[in-house]
Amino acid sequence: MIGALLQGFAASAAVRVARNAAAEAGQRLALAVAAGLAGAVALLCFSHSALTILERHMGPAESWAVIGAVYGIAGGLLYLASTRRRRG
Repeated sequence: MIGALLQGFAASAAVRVARNAAAEAGQRLALAVAAGLAGAVALLCFSHSALTILERHMGPAESWAVIGAVYGIAGGLLYLASTRRRRG
């Protein structure tokens, strides 16, 4: 009799833990998506403002080249940092 009650309590506790873990995972995913969206909007706004300022001093093609070079260098540095981190 007591064994059956303990099994019932253990099962309900396991369901509660699983439900809490699923809710936490959902919240983390939502926060990650929101952070990614915010980063993309910030990058777009930064690029637009940088292009506006650069086009006042040089041509449109040169401005795009400078922005592309900046993002290329940033991407290369992030790639090197991520591969260095994996190697240990």
